[in-house]
Amino acid sequence: MKAYLHRHLPPITIATVLKAGFGGGVGIAIVALLSDASGVLWLMAPFGATCVLLFSVPASPLSQPVNVVGGHVVSTLIGLIVLAMLPVTWWSMALAVGLAIAAMAALRITHPPAGADPLVVMAAGVGFDFLLFPTLTGAVALVAVAAVVHRIAPKTPYPLQP
Repeated sequence: MKAYLHRHLPPITIATVLKAGFGGGVGIAIVALLSDASGVLWLMAPFGATCVLLFSVPASPLSQPVNVVGGHVVSTLIGLIVLAMLPVTWWSMALAVGLAIAAMAALRITHPPAGADPLVVMAAGVGFDFLLFPTLTGAVALVAVAAVVHRIAPKTPYPLQP
């Protein structure tokens, strides 16, 4: 049985839909469990949107490991630098998001959920350790989970070969 929601999109099987939901749930569960077990934050809100891309559209360039990890790291770093240099205001948050988008585009590592990272950084007032935990470790963990989940039937090529 195939689910048809939009005629402009290719049909998708129920198995693929269930696997996408399973993958996203497992990905967040593993990152949250690692956070609980280590006592160190591994999870941030933009990772929920990252799971949508990783598990629902794994063939998208935006879902590839370099985009996921690189996009989150670059965007978080920009948020941290702006936070260190400027007060948290509407314009500094807008500047940080704009710079993050431009940097991801220039580096060809665009990952839309990472556009929220500067907002998370600035709203929470975190330090540079946020770059390692949760940003880098969480993003790498989610990519690793996606690589495993996409080997479950129906198998999906992930990551794509360059």
